This record gives sequence, C-alpha cells and structure tokens, in this order.
Amino acid sequence: MAVTCFTQEFKTAIAPSRMFRALILDSHNLIPKIAPQGIKSIEFIQGDGGAGSIKQTNFADGGHLKWLKHRIDSINVEKLMCKYTFIESDIAFDKIESVVYEVKFEASSDGGCVCKMTSEYHVKAGLELKEEDIKQGKDKAMGLYKVVEEYLRANPEACA
Repeated sequence: MAVTCFTQEFKTAIAPSRMFRALILDSHNLIPKIAPQGIKSIEFIQGDGGAGSIKQTNFADGGHLKWLKHRIDSINVEKLMCKYTFIESDIAFDKIESVVYEVKFEASSDGGCVCKMTSEYHVKAGLELKEEDIKQGKDKAMGLYKVVEEYLRANPEACA
C-alpha cells in the first residue's frame, strides 16, 4: 500500500484557540448550525471527543456522500493539535484505504493563526493517487474553514 501526502495552509485573523475550539472541540455542535446546507449533523458514536472516539458526519441530502466516520487518534488541547483517521463511509472509495489527517493551529504575528493540515492518503495496492483525485474534498474542507472563520468574525463571543 502506497502513502501519498498533501499539505495545505489557511491563514486567518481569528485566534488559534478559537479556530481549534470551533473546528475540533465543538465542531459537532457548531458546524451543522452554521453550514446546514452541507452538513446535517455530527455525532459521537463512540467516546466523548478524546483519543479513540469515533465521530460520524451526516451530510445534507443530495450530496455525493451520506455519511462518513473519523476516529480521533490524538488530541492535544494545549498545542492546538488533532490527529484523526477517516475509517468508513456509505460509499466505497476505489483508490483509498484510509486517510490520516493532522491539523495544527499556530499563532501568527498579527494575532491570528495559520491552520495547517497534513493529509496522508493510504492508497490501495497497485493504484496511484493524484492531487486532482482529491481536489473536490480539499476544496470543500477549505470552504468549511472559511465559513467557520466568517462565523467567528461575526460572533466574537463564540468559541472564546
């Protein structure tokens, strides 16, 4: 099985602790509320949000996926870092066995933060994964970061 890695960064004027709380610690409450057109609900089906917990994201009707599950591998609130693995979905992926994500929120000199995500795609034997194969998912993730940023900017008390 081959592993293909991609990285991406997103800069925002929002403090790293607020972005971490919104996108990691409180995502199951916040994201369905601010992005109901894409995400119907997010729920823990095992655990309470710590390492070993399994979170299921249920998507709005009409999309490519109905649901997917992630396992939280590690979470460090002090370092504003989370590592999680995509483990299951309602549809089979023809090239991907699993995906391991590591997300870090680092302070920037202007008081905001840089959100850094590394994605490790574990590809089925004999197959190759190109960036265009995962472009749609990456674009949706960046779109979600922007929605969260806009919400936090408009609601300074949220996730404070």
